[in-house]
Amino acid sequence: MQTNWKIGSLFGIPLFLDPLWFLILGLATLNFGVAYQELGTVTAWSAGLIMALLLFASVLLHELGHSLAARSQGIKVNSITLFLFGGIAAIEEESKTPGKAFQVAIAGPLVSIGLFLLLRLGNNVVPDSSPISMMVGDLARINLVVALFNLIPGLPLDGGQVLKAALWQITGNRFQAVHWAAKAGQLLGYGAIALGFAVDYFTRELVTGLWIALLGWFAIRNANSYDRVTTLQETLLKVTATDVMTRDFRVIDADQTLRSFADAYLLETTAPEVYFAASDGRYRGMVAIEDLRLVERSAWETQTLHSIVHPLTEIPTVAESTSIAEVINKLENDNLPRITVLTPAGAVAGVIDRGDIVKGLAQKLGLRMTEDEIKRIKEEGSYPPGLQLGVIAKSTVN
Repeated sequence: MQTNWKIGSLFGIPLFLDPLWFLILGLATLNFGVAYQELGTVTAWSAGLIMALLLFASVLLHELGHSLAARSQGIKVNSITLFLFGGIAAIEEESKTPGKAFQVAIAGPLVSIGLFLLLRLGNNVVPDSSPISMMVGDLARINLVVALFNLIPGLPLDGGQVLKAALWQITGNRFQAVHWAAKAGQLLGYGAIALGFAVDYFTRELVTGLWIALLGWFAIRNANSYDRVTTLQETLLKVTATDVMTRDFRVIDADQTLRSFADAYLLETTAPEVYFAASDGRYRGMVAIEDLRLVERSAWETQTLHSIVHPLTEIPTVAESTSIAEVINKLENDNLPRITVLTPAGAVAGVIDRGDIVKGLAQKLGLRMTEDEIKRIKEEGSYPPGLQLGVIAKSTVN
């Protein structure tokens, strides 16, 4: 369920706020407000709120840098969200080369460094004694810290994305590069948690230590997510249509009349939904029940299934060796309930729907999935909310 609040759009990219963003906005306002007390109470708290908002404006521009770099490569950017730990751009696909991946990764830090330089130059024309000079100087330093922090080499930080691009260039294997960059992120996350506890113990700065530890937890959580998604992507490429297809269909005589077909099969309460007609030892095509209903009942006695069959050359099909990533993309792109799998000789080997895909992947990855859940997926024709296979498959096959 979407809990974020849409607040507008920038360059056509939807902008969202996570409700927890207001918590960090309050903490940032408190931090700046206390630091500016020498300016007077009202001025200090007003400046604190303005600085907090400018901080997140800087974060927004940082994420916009990533987004525009991705869009320049023809990659769709679904949204930018501001949340407790900063911001995140939801970029739909991976760049096609290590060099292009590096461009997207480095764009955010470059924006932050650019803001730092512009603010430092701007501060030179502002009187040193004015509150604005203090605020501009602080905002410049914050953007520099944001850039340097994000360049730490571990996912999910930008530095992790840069590391991934470098490892991808060296190894030629994008998936291996993500795994290594995710491991680096996990190690950094555990290090941050240890540092947070050390700060608490030695300095008694509870809030500072807790915040560092939370950042470490966030890094571990997201690095693990990168690792899991990458493992899933590798599986989507290794598993083929043969591995997940079923034979949940019936082969029927194409020479029989429509009346005979209706009486023999459609009156059955457990009749399968998929029928393939054959005659003279050859598949003639798929029979769709909807087409039967378009024929006048008076013609059912004389017309055969040949009159309504859809030849295999005209229905969506894949080869047995097709990767599941490609199968998923075809199902999603053409909005299909299922797809037919053909042998090299052109015969029907099986059929695949979304439930078959989830069941096959669950078996390969050791995931727990009940028969009731698989049945629900088959009936609803959609993947579970926590398993966005359509999006993952699209990013797998560039």
